[in-house]
Amino acid sequence: MAKCATGMCDNLLTCVLRAWDADKPLLYCPAMNVNMWSHPITQTHLDALQSFGYKQVGPIVKRLACGDTGMGAMAEVSAIVHEVKQVLQLLALI
Repeated sequence: MAKCATGMCDNLLTCVLRAWDADKPLLYCPAMNVNMWSHPITQTHLDALQSFGYKQVGPIVKRLACGDTGMGAMAEVSAIVHEVKQVLQLLALI
């Protein structure tokens, strides 16, 4: 997220995102530690990605890999699939 929000392109994914057609939808599903999610810079990155027109499928509250419980777990697969289907329907692709 931070790399995309600041325009850093140093791997295949960030290069693809930097070359992404801004007229086409882009969904992203952040997942991180509770403390990372609540850090003020995270909101700055989220704001930047939103300003690019990217749509977030937000994280959820649950027990994380680090053992903490709280906001930061990736959205459930069913929620992600639902959002993808909605975008595809809007584009009349399904």
